[in-house]
Amino acid sequence: MLDDDRLFPADPAVRAIARSLYEGVRDLPILSPHGHTDPRWFAEDDCFPDPARLFVVPDHYVFRMLHSQGIPLDSLGVPRADGGETEQDPRKIWRLFAGNYHLFRGTPSRMWVDHALSEVFGVTDRLSAATADAIYDHVDACLKQDAYRPRALFERFNIEAIATTEGATDDLRWHRMIRDSGWTGRVITAYRPDAVVDPETDGFAQNVERMGEMAGEDATTWTGYLAAHRNRRAFFKSFGATSSDHGHPTARTEDLPQDVAAALFNKALRGACTADEADAFRGHMLTEMARMSLDDGLVLQIHPGALRNHSARVLAQFGRDKGHDIPVRTDFVHALRPLLNAVGHEPDLTIILFMLDESTLARELAPLAGVYPALKLGPPWWFHDSYEGMMRFRETATETAGFYNTVGFNDDTRAFCSIPARHDVARRVDCAFLARLVATGRLDADEAPEVAHDLTYRLAKQAYRL
Repeated sequence: MLDDDRLFPADPAVRAIARSLYEGVRDLPILSPHGHTDPRWFAEDDCFPDPARLFVVPDHYVFRMLHSQGIPLDSLGVPRADGGETEQDPRKIWRLFAGNYHLFRGTPSRMWVDHALSEVFGVTDRLSAATADAIYDHVDACLKQDAYRPRALFERFNIEAIATTEGATDDLRWHRMIRDSGWTGRVITAYRPDAVVDPETDGFAQNVERMGEMAGEDATTWTGYLAAHRNRRAFFKSFGATSSDHGHPTARTEDLPQDVAAALFNKALRGACTADEADAFRGHMLTEMARMSLDDGLVLQIHPGALRNHSARVLAQFGRDKGHDIPVRTDFVHALRPLLNAVGHEPDLTIILFMLDESTLARELAPLAGVYPALKLGPPWWFHDSYEGMMRFRETATETAGFYNTVGFNDDTRAFCSIPARHDVARRVDCAFLARLVATGRLDADEAPEVAHDLTYRLAKQAYRL
């Protein structure tokens, strides 16, 4: 099913360079420092239930495309937040997916699923309505074998480390179970405090109280609130965390006087913040988190620029994170200035910034990362986690930020079996880009293998302190 030279340049001479570079990195270990796989998989190590619940139900890349063609989410088995019924027959869900697989032509999802079916499960036929049942039966039989349990696949995928993402009030029970099991696979957590940082989150005040209880602090006071964050960050670090993760609507940062920040916090607890005040509080907390990172060493990840849950109907029926998050225009130059003026010159701090507004790459982000020691560019992600997105990123960012103000690749996925596919795509794209530089005399041939290795492995290991 898979073309050995996929994603390499069409010119034979340049393709040969790309192929040679790829051979040098294709089997390097996978570092997955930013993602959303479920730690419970690795804690309990139970068999995945069926092909539909492995490939379709949890993957918003898959079901959003099907939904865009009028296929209801409940017919795909996506759980409903309102308690409504959804399709429970995994074979019916799979048949619906397979019968509409043509919708994914030319998309990264098609490449990821093809790769997983071929390389992980040994499927040799293209998925379609005609092959749906045979492929379902084959994959289902595989999933019942010990070799396809989560830990076995983790080891087979050659994953050196993977980070899950948990909220500030998570008790990390699954990470504790993994640690206590004696299994040597490195599954770490990442501190995601959005629900106790964003005043517009439902139940914000209750979330803050809960965090305080878990931290042994009175988090309803400004000083107690900050102390509670420090406590929870230390708790996450005890389970391997090397980063915090912040998904905000905008890239706004603030560095407010402490009395002003405390007053905003009190308004937030009362639910009295305006939209602008809520954004200002989120922005100030990014600077507070950066200062905490200077103390505890956690890498600060910021990924702004999405209007979350655009569809009120889907949010009400199915809840959050159901494929209706849409990129928005984002300002970085002015928005990041307070944060960068406060801590941007600190050489021991790493701030990794992800973008969804590609128009800002050459104009704003590459120049910022190309001058502030603390700032690094995260890889293209989400809507741009594709051949075209990755190539545009390299073409746009490299001329100003170079390679070494970026942090390699991360897969940002909930779909476990797509991890090798996504990293393979990134390795192929990077090797294709480097081959073009060599062929046009912009990079010496003896330097290219070292850069390929750095982009594949060393930069992520270094940036995420793995």
